[in-house]
Amino acid sequence: MAVAVPGRAAGSGWAWRPVARDALARAFHSCTELRGRFYLVGGLLAGGTREPSSDTVVFDPARGQAVRLGSRGSPPRSHHDAAPVGGRWLCVVGGWDGSRRLATVTALDTERDVWEAWTATPGDCPPTGLSSHTCTRISDRELQVAGREGGIHTQRRYGSIYTLRLDPSARTYCYKQEGCHIASRSGHCAALLQTPGPHPGHQLLLFGGCNLAEPEVARHWSHGKIKEEPPVAPHLMEKLARLVSSGQGSQKGPHGLRHHSCSVVGPFAVLFGGETLTRARDTICNDLYIYDTRTSPPLWFHFPCADRGMKRVGHRTCLWNDQLYLVGGFGEDGRTASPQVCILDFLI
Repeated sequence: MAVAVPGRAAGSGWAWRPVARDALARAFHSCTELRGRFYLVGGLLAGGTREPSSDTVVFDPARGQAVRLGSRGSPPRSHHDAAPVGGRWLCVVGGWDGSRRLATVTALDTERDVWEAWTATPGDCPPTGLSSHTCTRISDRELQVAGREGGIHTQRRYGSIYTLRLDPSARTYCYKQEGCHIASRSGHCAALLQTPGPHPGHQLLLFGGCNLAEPEVARHWSHGKIKEEPPVAPHLMEKLARLVSSGQGSQKGPHGLRHHSCSVVGPFAVLFGGETLTRARDTICNDLYIYDTRTSPPLWFHFPCADRGMKRVGHRTCLWNDQLYLVGGFGEDGRTASPQVCILDFLI
């Protein structure tokens, strides 16, 4: 085991290093990188409350400073998701507004710092209502939405996949339900990853949010259907490769994990924290899991953390400048939001 560096929360070969402490204490929020800044929307400011915040906080990772955005119309939301569109708009999809679950799209125009309620087009077939779902960007005009619909008393035995088409110029959106069904999930994460082979396609994988340990393939696209983008974190990819080379891979992943974070770094899906469904007590976790798709079949690598102060649930991780940031989330008690922003460091 690596020796903990002062000021760091260390695991075996890795550590979360605090880099800022500001007005970011919240959980079940969204955190989206756009134009070199992190946009935090809504969330719960304390455990036990049902009223989500309507704050929009902008964190500048280069300066380590956060400011509240003063624009009107910021939506009260928690358990929602958000995606950047066109390098300009931050689209907030669904979530809990304090009284009901929504499937609407509200967008922040970051050029004008103005919130806009986009309009559903004729033919829109929206979900009943979304919370603790995922929203994955496929292109500037298409998102994939996955997860349960409605409240806990109206759940079906399966979940649905929706294609959400966006028209930023018209400020409109349209849901289309896909024919495939998925396991009923809530509080899961989603990762768009390349498939191995000489002509790689893409898969949308879902992790956790139910009692299953295996990731589920929600959608598949053949080679050339999704535009290839250059790696956004090549040095971080190298460090993750070195970390997994020090571990023992397994085909079995974390069982019954929800409200964890997930970021895609090249061929790796990096999961952290969350709440386990397999224990009645001490349910909030501080484990790091790396899903490595370079092998067939892909392998899981588990890196535990001894620092209970790094237990997190309802947090987010975000990529910027070849670094992985950890933002917000409730701590070990499930009620107190962390004000820290941390960077993933490597001790090997």
